[in-house]
Amino acid sequence: MASNKKLLILAGDGIGPEGIAQARRVLEWMSKRRAVSFGVSEDLVGGAAFEAHGTPLTDKTMDAAMQADAVLFGAVGGPKWDNVARHLRPEAALLRLRKDMDLFANLRPAKVFPALAGASTLKEDIVSGLDIMIVRELTSGVYFGKPRGIEKLPDGRRRGVDTQVYTSDEIERVARVSFELARKRQGKVCSSEKSNVMESGVLWRQVVTETHKHYPDVALSHMLADACGMQLVRNPKQFDVIVTDNLFGDLLSDVASMLTGSIGMLPSASLGPADPTGRRRALYEPVHGSAPDIAGKGLANPIASILSLAMMLRYSFDMGDDADLVEAAVGKVLDGGLRTADIMQPGKAKVSTSVMGDAILKELDKLAA
Repeated sequence: MASNKKLLILAGDGIGPEGIAQARRVLEWMSKRRAVSFGVSEDLVGGAAFEAHGTPLTDKTMDAAMQADAVLFGAVGGPKWDNVARHLRPEAALLRLRKDMDLFANLRPAKVFPALAGASTLKEDIVSGLDIMIVRELTSGVYFGKPRGIEKLPDGRRRGVDTQVYTSDEIERVARVSFELARKRQGKVCSSEKSNVMESGVLWRQVVTETHKHYPDVALSHMLADACGMQLVRNPKQFDVIVTDNLFGDLLSDVASMLTGSIGMLPSASLGPADPTGRRRALYEPVHGSAPDIAGKGLANPIASILSLAMMLRYSFDMGDDADLVEAAVGKVLDGGLRTADIMQPGKAKVSTSVMGDAILKELDKLAA
């Protein structure tokens, strides 16, 4: 079967390859059972690429990512590379992919599966039924602003400088993504910034408010980022879509992730601007890191990687029914009581990475029968 879906897999370091291996099995299941074919290529990234090529991301791999319809990413990093120059560290590969592909909108869902409502550190009634989407601006803000660096002052003290910078068009485009997502969800957007103390926050609130005029069917509210963090642990179900900047999105999405019981459960999507045909460059990755302390032990939870694949099906290939199928299979396995170590609960069955993958494939077979 000829494929018109070009997928680049970058498994990376630590537990990245273990989770991606199980997602790859689901992808192969799709090819066999759902009459769809993907043109798949694979390459090294992060520490693995540094060991092989002396750089965490080669120009050749970057070119392949630019040509792909989607990139499925594992994780990068580990203590082995802690003393490598910053621009050669494994994490630099991910920053370059985001920047060069212009992946400005990071979608971080925080959804509680019914079977895991008791796994959260919050009370079950607070998180049961939770389904939030955090949209984080990903290619600007304080992580990319200039000037930045550490300088020595005349009196011998050192000063670290990072600059928070946003333009109105950068804010507008991520706001549009959040409003369009809300239209397909509960129809609510909360925009979060620090307009009380930051000029960039004032501009953020102004531009989001102006953009909202094009989406009168969506309800818009504003909340300071510190208050938003507090409300996420106090009353998280008040939120539908939260749109925020790079720094606050980094923080708030990690807070939201723990409402679900484990960061090992959560996928993400990073989307670029749409071209005239509607195609967007996109990268999909589990939210968890490389977890080198458990790498190679069969302890990693592959669900975040598998759900990242589901997001790829939904947002890059318009295969919403197939994405629903994968998510339903994950839910069925959890309902059946299987758990990896990170989501283990009393009375449940602890399983390895590959056994969790086996179980999800079996549920896919049942659901597709």
